[in-house]
Amino acid sequence: MELPRGPLLAVSNELDEAELAALKFLSRDHIPWGRLETVRSPHGLFEALREMGFLEAGNLAFLRELLYCIGRIDLLVAHLGSSRQQVERELRAPGGARLRPLRYLLFQLYEDVTEGDLASFKLHLADELPKSKLTRETTMLDILTEMEKKDLLGKDNLSKLKSLCEKVNISLWNRIEDGLNLFGQEEMLITQEGKGNTGHLVSSVAPDPSGSFNDSSQPLEAYKMTSRPCGVCLILNNHNFAKARAGVLEHRHMKDRNGTDVDAAALRNVFSKLHFRVEEYRDLTAEGIRETVKSFQSKDHEDKDCFVCCILSHGKKGIIYGVDGQEVPIRELTTAFTAQNCNSLVGKPKVFFIQACQGDAFHKGVTIETDSGDQDASVERDARFQLDCIPAEPDFLLGMATLQDYVSYRSPREGTWYIQALCQHLEYSCPRGEDVLTILTAVNQEVSKKTCERGAKKQMPQPSFTLRKRLIFPVN
Repeated sequence: MELPRGPLLAVSNELDEAELAALKFLSRDHIPWGRLETVRSPHGLFEALREMGFLEAGNLAFLRELLYCIGRIDLLVAHLGSSRQQVERELRAPGGARLRPLRYLLFQLYEDVTEGDLASFKLHLADELPKSKLTRETTMLDILTEMEKKDLLGKDNLSKLKSLCEKVNISLWNRIEDGLNLFGQEEMLITQEGKGNTGHLVSSVAPDPSGSFNDSSQPLEAYKMTSRPCGVCLILNNHNFAKARAGVLEHRHMKDRNGTDVDAAALRNVFSKLHFRVEEYRDLTAEGIRETVKSFQSKDHEDKDCFVCCILSHGKKGIIYGVDGQEVPIRELTTAFTAQNCNSLVGKPKVFFIQACQGDAFHKGVTIETDSGDQDASVERDARFQLDCIPAEPDFLLGMATLQDYVSYRSPREGTWYIQALCQHLEYSCPRGEDVLTILTAVNQEVSKKTCERGAKKQMPQPSFTLRKRLIFPVN
């Protein structure tokens, strides 16, 4: 049977070299490696798929799945007469998804690694792989492929990859492990529902107890959120930093956080509507922050479904400042609610929103003030979540106002861009049943479009999470 030349040729002409490499990697479980090595073009890959029976009689389902996974929805629509929704329906049908869980999760690893991560992988594999396979041009897909060829990686051999991730970036391994655990290493259904700002796909259909897949169109299971109140929303709101200015020489220019009460009021309003019991603590020293968090750690949350903590303060990378200028590591606050430290929250979502300075760099992109200790009174300097700030266990979500080392913005009259956008989107989208990660993506979009008048500086928030289910805050 001849391939349908028209649409496949059109698709082939629009795929670049990197996308061909991605498609070849995703196809490795379906095409013999020797045959795959001879592929030099997208159309050559399609010919190989046809030879293996994956494009027989013009059936392009597997090709649609591949294009879907690399995010080329435009090609589905323009040349294959399909759409995102149609492909998702195909993938939800029993046996509809052909990609194996590990193959997809390895591809997601490739999408997750930063340039720094990639350099570290190369360094740690210097004794395992030939130098010719670890050049500047080597991608993470190349590394994974070479590891598979040398039997350093496979379905039943993940120990080497785990060891590497532990040395480079443990969160990379956590995502693989969580994915395999979630689906029991059976076929995994992948959809783009809830696709985040990073471009990563997430699964949206849960397996039933027998291990087969739900053939309904229901999304991934949601956390239980029926208790009233749902839980506590703890707000730590630091405004007056006179103690820091008086007691710590390096903080003599640290200003009061004018506008923070606007943020606190917005948080109180929205989380009250979402059935949380809101408790606010103002102007805490570092020790006061520790004691307050410890008191909530020791509470019995057995009859609650969730815990939320919002921190509004100055800080630096990975650190929150008390009003006395003393430091509290963010990780110390989040790990207070791990399974070992707070048993009554096991299996329940623990959510942290942190508006606190973390870095000094600017995104190039009203009168505003700083949340750092510098004399510059123009910006509030916040950072993205640091990988070691969130516990390496399930059910945590941490939202930071901006990317690592970059600034974010606070108006003395209107509050911060991030917290205000967060509250507005929660209030608008929660009644519509949207999950929190989808809402945070909308927050990312809104904040990223804003521009500081001075120098066209920008801001980009970033959430990080180990959630296993959809988190939906109920209104009714």
